Amino acid sequence: MFWCESPRDVVEVSGADAASYLQSQVSNDLRMLAVGSSTWSFLLEPTGKVAVLLRVWRRADEVFVLDTDAGFGELMIARLSRFKIRVKVDITPVSWRCIAVRGGDHDGLVAWGVGADLLGPDVEPPADVDEGSELDLLAARIEAAWPAMGAEIVPGETIPAETGILDQAVSFTKGCYPGQELVERMDSRSAAAPRLLQVVDVADGASAGDRIERDGVVIGTITSVLGTRALAAVKRSALG
Repeated sequence: MFWCESPRDVVEVSGADAASYLQSQVSNDLRMLAVGSSTWSFLLEPTGKVAVLLRVWRRADEVFVLDTDAGFGELMIARLSRFKIRVKVDITPVSWRCIAVRGGDHDGLVAWGVGADLLGPDVEPPADVDEGSELDLLAARIEAAWPAMGAEIVPGETIPAETGILDQAVSFTKGCYPGQELVERMDSRSAAAPRLLQVVDVADGASAGDRIERDGVVIGTITSVLGTRALAAVKRSALG
């Protein structure tokens, strides 16, 4: 069990229409999200491609905190604002700290892998947990097969089914939202994505962007790597 700084870009979404507006925009269903609870979701482009993978934390009936990987906050705000017409919603960036706790049970926000995230203006690491490193966190993310913005998710290019996290980030029973058509069509047809995120063993010294070959044929591309373990986008046809 360890803790590590996990930089995130954070915004507060509030106002009389905050709940209904977010419900109309994100891929997950927020109607049953209780105050104090959090969930993963996508913001999609109208084409169905991923704009941002984010987390939604309900702080009050009409107050939400949304966070995404560092460096993608402006994209998240731009996508949130695109359809904000005649609604009472304020979108405000906040400078908060995020501490990832991995490897055991801990109270906090929903997180990838085993553990929780602590998010807020004044959060502190748990005193009974040892400090880890960015490499520890990367190793845990690879083993959890969790996609990161800019690595496994290329805004405007990646489709949700390629990420491997539909169960965590998409509801197939909620109402309409931008980009829903592609997601629903693939689900209704039981269609698999052309590429799927996989945890793979690689040669020491491999780098993100390297191709994976089998019998001289390229079957995938490494997206994140540490040592001999990596995440890779692998062609569906290469999976047995």
